[in-house]
Amino acid sequence: MKQFLTYILLLLVALCAGCSSGEQFDTSHFTHTLYKPQYASGFEILSTADGSATLIVCRNPWQGATDVTQYLLIDPADRFNTAQSHNVQRLSEPARRIVCMSSSYVAMLTAIDKSEYTVGVSGIDFISDEYICNNHDKVRDVGYDNNIDYEMLLALDPDIVLLYGVNAASAMEVKLRELGIPYTYIGEYVESSPLGKAEWVVAIAEIAGCRAEGEKFFAEIPTRYNHLKDIALQTSSRPNVMLNTPYADSWYMPSTQSYMARLVADAAGNYLYDRDTDNTSATIDNEEAYLMAAKADCWLNVGQLHSLAELRSRYPKLSDIECVKSGNVYNCTRRLSPAGGNDFWESGVIRPDIILSDLIKIFHPELLDEASNEALLKPELYYYQRLE
Repeated sequence: MKQFLTYILLLLVALCAGCSSGEQFDTSHFTHTLYKPQYASGFEILSTADGSATLIVCRNPWQGATDVTQYLLIDPADRFNTAQSHNVQRLSEPARRIVCMSSSYVAMLTAIDKSEYTVGVSGIDFISDEYICNNHDKVRDVGYDNNIDYEMLLALDPDIVLLYGVNAASAMEVKLRELGIPYTYIGEYVESSPLGKAEWVVAIAEIAGCRAEGEKFFAEIPTRYNHLKDIALQTSSRPNVMLNTPYADSWYMPSTQSYMARLVADAAGNYLYDRDTDNTSATIDNEEAYLMAAKADCWLNVGQLHSLAELRSRYPKLSDIECVKSGNVYNCTRRLSPAGGNDFWESGVIRPDIILSDLIKIFHPELLDEASNEALLKPELYYYQRLE
C-alpha cells in the first residue's frame, strides 16, 4: 500500500510540474555559459542571465545519434514551464539521491566526494567502488536494461536517474516519464577523447550542486596526462600494438579515432589497425587479424584471458607470434571485483592519466630508468597486468 501511495504521489508531482504557470521554457533564456568543455564534445552548462536557473545540454549521447539534444533544467525558483518540452527533464534543486545506471557515474560521484549521493546502481556486485561495496544496505541494485525493478526504483525515491545509451535511447525512458522520475544521459561512453570522457565529471558535479568540486578534480587530469604524453612522444621508438581478441569468426578493431587508439598513440605506440576514422569498432576477418597480430610487439586487452597458457590453449594459431613468445601480452584486469567487475571501465574513465602511465611503462620501460620521470612513472602498473 505504501509503495502504491508513493507511485500516486510521484504521478501527481509530475502532473503538477507539467501544469506550472511559469514562463514557457526556451533555450534562448540561457544566455550565460557556466562551463564550456575543453575536451568533451557532448555537453555544456548554461544559465539564465540572473543565475536563477541552470541548463545542462547533452548532445548525441549514444552511438549513431545525430541531431539529438536533451536538456536537464535545474530550476529552484520554478521559473519555467516545461510541459510542452518533451526533450527537457527538470529538477527543482540539485540532486541528492541519484541512481547510476553505469559504474563510471559512481566513480564520478566518488571523485567529487559525494559517494553517499548514490542510492541505486545497476549490477551492484560488479562495482569496485569502496563505498558501494561497503554499503549494500544503503545502495540497492535496480537491475539491468529490460529487467529493471521499477518497484525498487520507486522505493528509492530518487531525485534523478543517470542513463546511458549504447546504440539507441535507453528503454527506461518511457517508464521513467510515466513514473515522473527525472533522468538525463551522461554521454561519456561516446567520447573518443580520453580527457573528454573524464571531463563529464563536471556535468555530474553540476547535477549534484557542486560544479566547483568537479572542475577542481578534473583540472589536474589534463596537466598530468599531457605531461606524460610529452615524455612518451620524445622517444624514438613506436612499438606495434594489437588490441582485443577474436569473437566467433571476427575480430573487433577499434577505429583510429577511438578511445583506446588515442591512448595507444599518446603513449607513443603504433596501433596496427589504421583504416577507420569514426568512433566505432569494425570487424575484420580472423585471418587478416592473425597477420596483423604477427607484426605486434605488444598485445593489449585480451578479453577474459588471465594467463599465457590460457591464451595458447584458446588460440593455438597465435601461440607462435612474437609478442606471445616474448610475453608482451597485457590485460586491463589488475583491478577486478570478486564478481568480475573491472575498475578499468569504472574509475579508469576519470583517470586516463593513470591508464596512460600504465601504457607508457608497457611500451617504453626504459623511461622508468630516468630520474626526471620518477614522480609521474611509478614502477607498478595500476590497471594493467602482464600475462604470465
